[in-house]
Amino acid sequence: MPEVFVVSDATGTTAERAVRAALVQFEDPQVTITRYGGVRTPEQVREIVLQAAKAGGFIVHTLVSAEMRRIMLEEGRNHNVATIDLMGPLLARLTELLSIPPRAQPGGFRPFDAGYTRRIEAIEFTVRHDDGRNADELDQAEIVLVGVSRTSKTPLSIYLAYRGWKVANVPIVLGMEPPPQLFRLPRRRVVALTVQPERLAALRRVRAERIGTAGWQYA
Repeated sequence: MPEVFVVSDATGTTAERAVRAALVQFEDPQVTITRYGGVRTPEQVREIVLQAAKAGGFIVHTLVSAEMRRIMLEEGRNHNVATIDLMGPLLARLTELLSIPPRAQPGGFRPFDAGYTRRIEAIEFTVRHDDGRNADELDQAEIVLVGVSRTSKTPLSIYLAYRGWKVANVPIVLGMEPPPQLFRLPRRRVVALTVQPERLAALRRVRAERIGTAGWQYA
């Protein structure tokens, strides 16, 4: 089975995606992909070429440094390893069209902006604070949803997290006091979810049937 060595001076994610996008154009390609990121020295290039030669594989790379690309090409030829340069031809053509030289700065691409990072943080926070968990950290939540069971607290929490909000949700359970931290929060942060009694009863009945609970009339 051929092995594709994906090499990049950054993370290698973009290069690997490009390779996988190309491979889907072939019917059932029997290949394995090994990714090497952060490749910025001639020694690293030579080591990867030797591994590719030993495995009988080939290399696809997105090295922005002209010197590193030259070394990759030279080492590949010396060890009879095919190398595919995804970045060099593109940079050369863009240089012609833009009439400016490239910076040749490894890792210059930033696919994740601040908004993306915030969404990831919000989702992680929301998952950690689902269904009353980690109630001692409620003051860190930007929105706190409260409600009885089956009022869609979790789905709404996840939706809001995808919009960048850090959300916690707290269940209201008969016979159990809500966490004291809830009552210390500003009112504007707390949102109570309600539902028509008939709808709630139907949802709970279905839930009870699915999990095999005889007494579905819970609080």
